Amino acid sequence: MGYNRPAGRHWLQIPGPTNVPDRILRAMDRPTIDHRGPEFQDLTRHILERIGAVFGTADPVVIYPSSGTGAWEAALVNTLSPGDHVLICETGHFSNLWAQLARGLGFEVEVLQGDWRRGADSVQLEARLSEDTDHAIKALCLVHNETSTGVTSDIGAAREVLDALGHPALLMVDAVSSLGCIEVRHDGWRVDVTVSGSQKGLMLPPGLGFNAISATARDANRQARQPRGYWDWQSILATNAQGMFPYTPATNLLFALDTALDMLNEEGLENVFARHRRHARATRAAVDAWGLALVARRPEEYSSAVTAVSMPEGFDADAFRAHVLERFDMSLGSGLAKLQGRVFRIGHLGDFNDLALMGTLAGVELGLAEFGIASKTSGISAAMQTLKQS
Repeated sequence: MGYNRPAGRHWLQIPGPTNVPDRILRAMDRPTIDHRGPEFQDLTRHILERIGAVFGTADPVVIYPSSGTGAWEAALVNTLSPGDHVLICETGHFSNLWAQLARGLGFEVEVLQGDWRRGADSVQLEARLSEDTDHAIKALCLVHNETSTGVTSDIGAAREVLDALGHPALLMVDAVSSLGCIEVRHDGWRVDVTVSGSQKGLMLPPGLGFNAISATARDANRQARQPRGYWDWQSILATNAQGMFPYTPATNLLFALDTALDMLNEEGLENVFARHRRHARATRAAVDAWGLALVARRPEEYSSAVTAVSMPEGFDADAFRAHVLERFDMSLGSGLAKLQGRVFRIGHLGDFNDLALMGTLAGVELGLAEFGIASKTSGISAAMQTLKQS
């Protein structure tokens, strides 16, 4: 039986991994070099000198050959001791996965429950932390941009709660889907560990995990008793000072990261953030025109990286996504966990421009019509008008 290849490129519009630009693919497409040699030392130093700006920090940034999940684990095992109490604010699927991972490592995990339609609740957080008078809670974990829901949390507000109560818990933040899309202020928010990955706003394939680590976190690391080996910050920081790593690094992904930093700097980080905000506004205008609802409830918490859209009653989001994939060769993000079958997600992050957005929205609008979901008005026209106005 023959296979009919669809013409044109595949439209990867999930909220990560994102489309990798040709310039980064070309950077990876070169011979692997000696990771103990002087050329690699220069590459490492060039990256480490510049990566902090994307995190908004002058603190060290540790780079692992890992996914974001590995970087989650690294944040915990480097700063905590067996049985320590970890508080995690539930904002969606990925906050729950972080909680699951922490339990698997043997920590005592408490989850402040949320409804998945808003960010971390600073009032709820203050009430819980004010009860912790003996400071049993050693770490507070928040997801900055919850990829499953299209909701961002106010990290600065969480830091204000900790400071107002004089609570010494370490503040750990997942910035996997916000880094390079939405401003991350590791220093400004006084985050202790910011976790991220390579496959979203940094425009790389999956394979690199990051920890930006404060002086407070480095102090905690020296006292922490949780077993660790591969993830240990001390050995990485020591060898990074020589332009090397204590293991075989993902050399060609580091070529790619070096080029990605060039691209972000050439565009300017403020321009990058403004571009993401603009495309997110246009996407929401389209969703409103279609007569569909966002998962995110509060405008101040709308994500600039991903828009999660609820399907009308009686329609299956996964069947819709399958239809769009078959008809238009476009991948949309699925609903995760309790949102499965109820939500589809439009990724508008990374190496993305106006025409890419309009093509994406055209695919969604055509798919909705063919799937039997009548639109109020044209989402394409609404998005285009938004782009023109901005």
